[in-house]
Amino acid sequence: MDTADRLVESTRALLWERGYTGTSPRAIQDRAGAGQGSMYHHFRGKPDLAAVAIERTASELRARAGVLLDGPGTAVSRITAYLTVDRDVLRGCPVGRLTQDPDVLADPALHGPVTETFAWLCSALSSVLASDPSLSSKLDPDDTAAAIAATLQGGYVLARAAGSREPFDRAVRGALALLRSAAA
Repeated sequence: MDTADRLVESTRALLWERGYTGTSPRAIQDRAGAGQGSMYHHFRGKPDLAAVAIERTASELRARAGVLLDGPGTAVSRITAYLTVDRDVLRGCPVGRLTQDPDVLADPALHGPVTETFAWLCSALSSVLASDPSLSSKLDPDDTAAAIAATLQGGYVLARAAGSREPFDRAVRGALALLRSAAA
């Protein structure tokens, strides 16, 4: 991994751990094993580096979700695969956590990939739901997609607050039970 990639990967990790405000250029450099000159040789500053890191995280999240949501099976089985994939629940969503950072929300370059990722997720979920007539005839695909995304993000928050993944797992089980009920 070259210096630029080490800086991006270090920034990604720190953003997930500390958020944008809590991530200093010095912490990024220390974790990457890079000097200040290297950082500013590759990036104009922390905002530029963070924008690249956030976009990379968002792209990877979309790619992983896309594999599950575009995969074979019924709408319920694909959404089940997406909601039950192994996650580091107590760390929260690496993209969703950024919505709690006022500096990210205030900067369009940082906020854009976050907004785009959640819009993509809701659209992908809605498409999966709309592809199943047994669901789309009973549930509005767009509203249900938003509810699933909110369940996932809210599950992260509840789990972090409790210090246990159990609230997350319960939220997922509840959402899936509702979907299965509608499909029956």
